[in-house]
Amino acid sequence: MDDDKIDDKKIMLPVFLMGCLFVLIHGFALIITDIFEQAGMQAFKNPDDPINIIFIVAILLVVTLVIIILSKFFKKQIIQFLILGAIGYTAAYVFIPLFSLIFFDVISIVLSVICAIILIVILYKYPEWYIIDISGIIVGTGAIAIFGISLGILVVIVLLLILAVYDAISVYKTKHMIDLADTVMDLKLPVLLVIPKKLHYSLIKETKSLKEKIDEGEERDAFFMGLGDIVMPGILVIAIYRNIANGLPLALFALIGTLIGFSMLMIFVIKGKPQAGLPFLCGGAIAGYVIGSLILYQKLVGLTLFW
Repeated sequence: MDDDKIDDKKIMLPVFLMGCLFVLIHGFALIITDIFEQAGMQAFKNPDDPINIIFIVAILLVVTLVIIILSKFFKKQIIQFLILGAIGYTAAYVFIPLFSLIFFDVISIVLSVICAIILIVILYKYPEWYIIDISGIIVGTGAIAIFGISLGILVVIVLLLILAVYDAISVYKTKHMIDLADTVMDLKLPVLLVIPKKLHYSLIKETKSLKEKIDEGEERDAFFMGLGDIVMPGILVIAIYRNIANGLPLALFALIGTLIGFSMLMIFVIKGKPQAGLPFLCGGAIAGYVIGSLILYQKLVGLTLFW
């Protein structure tokens, strides 16, 4: 019994910390949303255009396909080069409006590029789990804010539903998402967030792939969650905050719904098998929006139809 309690504590602490990452990243995104909007960081001119959904899904599918092809037929270092470049570009894009609060435009751009380069160098030279998590927090916060101010609430909800279905298919049916996670883990890239179960855990010293540990029934020494699992429901949180007057309370309902979905997801993850995160997380965020909207406004608010 005592051993069971110790094991529960070992599991519950990293689960709690992973949940804290949702609050941290979504919270930072809420803080910088107004700054990004004032800086004109919107990705799409018309937030309510359904073409935005097609564009985003197409990009995600193409990127996934390219990574899978490169990992099977070419050197994985090409993937590392491409993803680190994308992370550096995104990080610089995130830093610019923040530095612009203090410095002139040219100085802001220079400082942002320098910070992005430093981030890439550290990731390449020493990709330990906490470096990857810090990078994920920076990139995830920026991505949530940018897409949150760029998409209408209905567009985001439809997008999340599509991605939730795709995530379930890619994990449970085709299983190519597990191959993708293996590739990312092998290259130590900040597309996954990592919370160790053990105090002295080192991602750099991790040698076995996710598939190998699953096949051998070996317990993993850390929890892994795709950065997209945090980013996607976060986009709805920001879209609500941006598109509804005094929308913070309703945005927090979506965040709470996401955390409830995360808790349900962890019940299955603790059993040791990979799970599709988006059905739980996106479903929780959408449910939070619906319930919160009905409680606060007695109707669904902020929905702009495509036509």
